[in-house]
Amino acid sequence: MLDTVTRPLINRPLNSAGRFLARRGVGANAVTLAGLVIGLLAALAVGIGYFALAFALIVVNRVIDGLDGAVARASTPTDRGGYLDIVVDYVFYAGIPFAFAVIDPAHNAIPAAALLAGFCLTCSSFLTFATIAAKRGLETETHGKKSFFYSTGLVEGTETIAFFLAMTAMPHWFPVLAWVFAALCVLTAIQRSVLAMKLF
Repeated sequence: MLDTVTRPLINRPLNSAGRFLARRGVGANAVTLAGLVIGLLAALAVGIGYFALAFALIVVNRVIDGLDGAVARASTPTDRGGYLDIVVDYVFYAGIPFAFAVIDPAHNAIPAAALLAGFCLTCSSFLTFATIAAKRGLETETHGKKSFFYSTGLVEGTETIAFFLAMTAMPHWFPVLAWVFAALCVLTAIQRSVLAMKLF
């Protein structure tokens, strides 16, 4: 929901950095894989209780996630890169709740499972929508130029970052934050499904 607000604020510095890296031969896929490593380290930090470190690594991961697209736009975007980007995103999205379940199973396991189920719903509705939109030749640049149709929803990248940062800043609040976020994910999937029924 907030991506359309935050995207214009970060596009200019990201695009400048992307052009800088592309001119020096850094590929977008290499940036994506660096983001994967940082994201996994963030999950590891959560899993062993280093929440301040996890907070910082999540910020770095999300900057890199925006940077790989900027590098691609400054060079040659590829379908392979688009595929890799979305898969790496969901590895990261799954890793953080899983790590909270590991660090405190008694309190966090069920809320983490609910959040992961919510992610499954948003992921399936998002990617299925994109697949059918591509089949019909539909395009949008509401969230910038993407490799696939990026449908707007109640919960998007900005909200995910905000919740993950809140979870690492206040780990004892994870169960409550996870349940709230899971509910928002369900609402997002319903919202996207209603739109799909009208559009398709």
